[in-house]
Amino acid sequence: MPGKQRGADAGERKDAVAAIIEDWRRERPELDTTPLEVLARLHRTFVLYQAQTNRPVSEHGLSWAGFDVLTALRRAGEPFQLTAGELAASGLISSAGVTLRLDRLEKDGLIVRERDSEDRRVVHCRLTPEGLRVIDELFVQHLDKERHMLAGLTAEECGQLSTLLRKLEISLDTARQEES
Repeated sequence: MPGKQRGADAGERKDAVAAIIEDWRRERPELDTTPLEVLARLHRTFVLYQAQTNRPVSEHGLSWAGFDVLTALRRAGEPFQLTAGELAASGLISSAGVTLRLDRLEKDGLIVRERDSEDRRVVHCRLTPEGLRVIDELFVQHLDKERHMLAGLTAEECGQLSTLLRKLEISLDTARQEES
């Protein structure tokens, strides 16, 4: 749980990125490595995060994309259904990957697909009772794992980091749009 810090203060510990930055400062002292200091740490953080959160998801026979579909359907509220287009628009999975994910989840009995009674072109994806049970159980485990991973930060630091990451996401998205 955020609020109790583990081990040495994170500001005092040397990490892999610090060693890389030192190497660049020695070899090319004229370069400003600030972007690397931020984004390399963000990348390494994501790799560590992904490694720790993948196991419970895969133990339930799910991929990350499948997990994302189930959480999107669960967040939709009763009757826990969305169309494939709505799932793709949620931003969690690509439109190209939706059908493949839905096929697998349906085969596993976690979702059903049903044609709309008024417009037969529209197909709704809905959690089955088993799908609801699995995602409710798994998401609690997921949040507990994330809470444990954040134990080295105080509640205030978690809030600050969340604010900064939101700003970073907007900055990255703006840069992406400008390059398009």
